[in-house]
Amino acid sequence: MINPDNAVAEEYPGGCPEQMATIDADLLAIEKGGVEIDGELLNRVCRTIQSVEEAAGSFDLAKVRELAHQTGEVLEWIRSRAMVPTPDRISVLLSATDRLAELMQNPGASNEADVAKILAALSGLRPARRHLRMLLVEDDFASRLLLQTFLSRYGECHVAVNGREAVEAFSSAYERGQRYDLICMDIMMPEMDGREAVRQIRAFEETRGVSSNHGAKIIMTTALNDIREVGRCFNELCDAYFTKPVDLSKLLNQMISWNLAEEPAAAR
Repeated sequence: MINPDNAVAEEYPGGCPEQMATIDADLLAIEKGGVEIDGELLNRVCRTIQSVEEAAGSFDLAKVRELAHQTGEVLEWIRSRAMVPTPDRISVLLSATDRLAELMQNPGASNEADVAKILAALSGLRPARRHLRMLLVEDDFASRLLLQTFLSRYGECHVAVNGREAVEAFSSAYERGQRYDLICMDIMMPEMDGREAVRQIRAFEETRGVSSNHGAKIIMTTALNDIREVGRCFNELCDAYFTKPVDLSKLLNQMISWNLAEEPAAAR
């Protein structure tokens, strides 16, 4: 990892300052559009923030990366129509992007910057948890029944029995504006395996301007207890990995960590 005090890091983040120069005007244009969101404009803003987050990760600039990530989450809520870009919300986003621009002027000192206030303001925009939509991709009946019964407690759970069906279900739901929040994907399946399905789903999201950080959460499941298999799956942009039989308590904890489920009342 590159030291942020290194002279090379002072050149961070390449073309990001030029991209950031127009972001305030873009955000104000999005606010003016209200519920009639200009998709191309919003995609451009999202790509800019994603590039800042990715560059910050490369230079180990934790505060910049965290602020860019939280800003990107709010933009994703707007893009998914979970949030209307009201003047108050755009004002918070403008404060966040202005702070990002400031930090990029002096990246070597950015890890010591105080960004708690703006992070709290961004967190305060979090919309009420919407109805969870999940896709379970599993060809084994017993495993499918176990996971479907469990997941259905937390929202709407659809089923596909192979990777090809999963890609079709995902793309169809996305085009209807009903994106999946969580995908549980078996690895070994007929017609198309889980690894290829994940590659195609992430490629589909990328064409829509959605990075894997802000896309559907994907959990790979398999009976194979092989560390090399784990590495291959993460290289193909899944978010977590469970061996079968899936430990449902661990699955719930993972969902809670992603804010896709709440802790049981007894555990609070």
